[in-house]
Amino acid sequence: MKIALMDSGIGLLPAAAAVRRLRPDADLVLSSDPDGMPWGPRTHGPGYVAERALAVARAAAAHRPDALIVACNTASVHALPALRAELEPQIPVIGTVPAIKPAAAGGGPVAIWATPATTGSPYQRGLIRDFADSVDVTEVPCPGLADAVQQADEDAIDRAIAAAAALTPDDVRAVVLGCTHYELLAERIRAAVQPAGLPPVALYGSADAVAAQALRRIGADPDPAATPSTCLEVLLSGRPSELPQAALAYAEGRVLAAVTPAR
Repeated sequence: MKIALMDSGIGLLPAAAAVRRLRPDADLVLSSDPDGMPWGPRTHGPGYVAERALAVARAAAAHRPDALIVACNTASVHALPALRAELEPQIPVIGTVPAIKPAAAGGGPVAIWATPATTGSPYQRGLIRDFADSVDVTEVPCPGLADAVQQADEDAIDRAIAAAAALTPDDVRAVVLGCTHYELLAERIRAAVQPAGLPPVALYGSADAVAAQALRRIGADPDPAATPSTCLEVLLSGRPSELPQAALAYAEGRVLAAVTPAR
């Protein structure tokens, strides 16, 4: 079994680690695009996002995976139809959707941390209308946070989290992590928005859900006790490489490096 994951950068690590937890025997292909970052549509336009996403997906598809996880909210919004048109049905393509529905099911209030390009977008507003119309929702733009995560820039991460936390109401009971990069900072984000003396704020990411969906699409059951695979293929803008050094700053990256030799 081989699962490929794609993103502009290291935002694919949480979903890759989730696949590893569910099926440690799965071979992994991690395909990202340092040459083309950032993929934000306000920087280049949706057509650029689709073009870069297709290139990254084609590089992954050349390794003949059983499924491809689009571990990127921006690519899922702007390129998922094109990716599916080119790769399916031969390779199932699983997109990433912010976990607004399960977050709202808890009753709210809910905050959605997302990139400035996604915050206030028709796509996100549609998800709020469809799944969170009955709860209080605050959209929180997080300028610079994904870039800071990508560079493992601790000072920039601290500043971006503090700025977003200042925009997050004190009474929120759930925070949706609307960018896959943010899931690498889950506990730091929780600490920043957690009011003293109140129950823990719930965080909602997408990694576990997309990993489980990928297995369902290929008819594979979770088997956390399976013998770990020794195959990890890393592609940086199509070039065979190793895990970027910044990936090792995060627990998810260290897990992948520890159990599987990068090559």
